[in-house]
Amino acid sequence: MIPRYAREEMVMIWEPENRFNKWLKIEILACEALAKLGEIPENALKNIKEKAGFDIKRIDEIEKVTKHDVIAFLTCVGEYVGEDSRYIHMGLTSSDILDTSLAVLMREASDIIIEDIKRLLSILKKKAYQYKETVMVGRTHGIHAEPVTFGMKMALYYDEMTRNLSRMEKAKDTISYGKISGAVGTFPFIPPYVEEYVCKKCQLSPAPISTQVIQRDRHAEYLTTLAIIAGSIDKIATEIRHLQRTEVYEAEEFFSGGQKGSSAMPHKRNPVLSENLSGLARVIRANSLAALENIPLWHERDISHSSVERIIVPDSTIIVDFMLNRLTGIIDKLLVYPENMLKNLKLTRGLIYSQGLLIRLARKGISREQAYRMVQRNAMKVWEEGADFRDLVSKDESIMKILTEDEIKDCFDMNQYLRRIDEIFERVFG
Repeated sequence: MIPRYAREEMVMIWEPENRFNKWLKIEILACEALAKLGEIPENALKNIKEKAGFDIKRIDEIEKVTKHDVIAFLTCVGEYVGEDSRYIHMGLTSSDILDTSLAVLMREASDIIIEDIKRLLSILKKKAYQYKETVMVGRTHGIHAEPVTFGMKMALYYDEMTRNLSRMEKAKDTISYGKISGAVGTFPFIPPYVEEYVCKKCQLSPAPISTQVIQRDRHAEYLTTLAIIAGSIDKIATEIRHLQRTEVYEAEEFFSGGQKGSSAMPHKRNPVLSENLSGLARVIRANSLAALENIPLWHERDISHSSVERIIVPDSTIIVDFMLNRLTGIIDKLLVYPENMLKNLKLTRGLIYSQGLLIRLARKGISREQAYRMVQRNAMKVWEEGADFRDLVSKDESIMKILTEDEIKDCFDMNQYLRRIDEIFERVFG
């Protein structure tokens, strides 16, 4: 099911009109190549190029009888061309047209997704620098760990999305192969020149070897790349969902005027856009599994992959396009609450500084195990008694015999956790 707000640009790629236009283009290009070889008279080629056309309703009518989409298409085209239609599809098999055109369509979809990722990267970079020094608590296992900045989160997502951009560009290259090699890939009635000619005109490379089909490991790489992209989107969406929880409330999706969060509870402001993204990511991951299942086909080809691809390729490209644009909008309009970040940073009453204290003690010459015990016994009192960690440490005689007040103060200095931010940003953004 196409999302309600799917972009027309991507949807149009998969409309029957565009698909049949690609089929017709490939058939005509094959005729051009054969004419160059003297296999088709020039006047016949001229007639084909002038008259060739199709009518979708007529194709549907014919297919009800033939139960074969390519034959229905060719029959319809033949009605437009007339007698010279005998030269169309000469030496070709259906998959020559289907697989070559599918590669062209997937390339077109790739270009849109690549531009989507670039737009998202631009927003992530902007937000990374905007919140570069906005301090918040880092969490591991959902539990407070040590200070980070919100800008670091955005920089992390930027770095991951640059990998997704590279993956998508590679997936585009991987899928950009066509085949015009006949029923089992042996070129019995059409020379390799035709394949080379058609592929070059379609911005594809000829498959070095094929059966009746392009091998489906190519398509699986493409679909799994989309699944990885969806996984990265889900990761960011999940973080936003957590940060918007009432108990956290460090960031939230923009809530527009007139928007409603619940039919029952007027106070609700729910992260519904991010939740939608997490749900759609599950669909893309499932589709990638179907693509992997398409790799093993019987002998030189069976048709078990075809029905699957008619769903998963259009749906996955349309949905990922939708997801990337939605996430870009969410990040661009995200409401960030630095004051709540600072408030939450203090919730554990200084426990976030425990590692600095541990290291300082160990550097004074005691064993790490002993230092760990000294720090942990005070940390546990904070959990159990609600005491302040620094106060407990200052009253711990065994620690105070080793460290001075100034050294204790240094252990609770937040700057030690954030002093490498510039270096990290340099690594990510150059």
